[in-house]
Amino acid sequence: MNQNNPRINRVAVSAFFFLHGLCFSTWASRIPNIQQYFHLSDASLGSVLFAMPIGSFITLPFCGWLITKNGSRSMVLLAAVIYCCSLTGIGYASTVVQLVICLFIFGCAGNLMNVAFNTQAIGVEKMYPKPIISSFHGIWSLAALAGASLGGWLMGKNIAVSTHFLSIAIAGFCITIICLRWLLTYDVNQEQKPILFPKPAKSILNFGMIAFCSMMCQGAMFDWSGVYFKKVLVLNPALIGTGYTVYIISMTTTRFFADWAVHKLGLKKILLWSGILTATGLLIAVCFPFLFPALFGFVIVGIGVSAVVPLLFSAVGKSKTLSPAAAIASLATLGFIGLLIGPPLVGYISGAAGLRVSFLVLGLFGLSVSVIASRIRYDN
Repeated sequence: MNQNNPRINRVAVSAFFFLHGLCFSTWASRIPNIQQYFHLSDASLGSVLFAMPIGSFITLPFCGWLITKNGSRSMVLLAAVIYCCSLTGIGYASTVVQLVICLFIFGCAGNLMNVAFNTQAIGVEKMYPKPIISSFHGIWSLAALAGASLGGWLMGKNIAVSTHFLSIAIAGFCITIICLRWLLTYDVNQEQKPILFPKPAKSILNFGMIAFCSMMCQGAMFDWSGVYFKKVLVLNPALIGTGYTVYIISMTTTRFFADWAVHKLGLKKILLWSGILTATGLLIAVCFPFLFPALFGFVIVGIGVSAVVPLLFSAVGKSKTLSPAAAIASLATLGFIGLLIGPPLVGYISGAAGLRVSFLVLGLFGLSVSVIASRIRYDN
């Protein structure tokens, strides 16, 4: 029945994209509070944040195998439950060790969930005559915007982090219970034999390097934008979350036009401009550390990173030699390590040379997207 209801399937998959984005941005929006609660320096915070990429790194090689073997639907369920529980654990952590453990689990579950619902998205996209995968990622960004806005508001109201995170987790459980039945029960190319360590094609490796650079910038923006506005711009507490908010708004808006843009301009041009815009936006924020120039720079960064991930997932999901889960997992092995390594890298560089220098280094990774994209041969 699920296979014959593309609209309902699309809504259900979108709901899990929303759940993931909401949980992730909920955590990111309260990082300044968590840093203050545990009395962490920038370098110490970077070390704590490193627990997430370690969890991601450990689970990534197994994601494609698990999903191909058990189906993406069951893996979405498992990952969603663990993701919400670990978010609650982060909120109630009373020691740095507990925080690190919860972040490790948060990274494991979040990455498995990401690969699983993107596999679902590839299946739903095949039911439609035109590309739609970027719209799923647009939903993720809408959730991230909602989570950031709510987090900033609750931070201003001095609502406890534990209460905030528990409330979001309960909402996540409700979404899971309601929408699970409408997920696809059969994945594209599910007949492919599960391979624990599949050898990715050269094109997937090249796309993976692009995803790594772009998502390193994306991960840093999630976790450090609030800290940047607080420590570099030295703003009123009510304005600390504005940078993250305008970044998410620009990324969200652009993602709903990404499918149309790649159809008109081609994947190569989109990737070239994505890298240029990312580097330009970060350079503006570094060179002009004032409210309105920094906000403008963050808007440009949001536009720059918006289209890269969904379009690359769509491209590798069409692989004829690997199942969508295996292909997406191969890409994510590089891409999402970049997403999670970005934040601790910023912390380490900031501890040595300051946040402005660390954001300048991120700009070099953004520019690398354009350099790598210009050297790749494209089928379209």
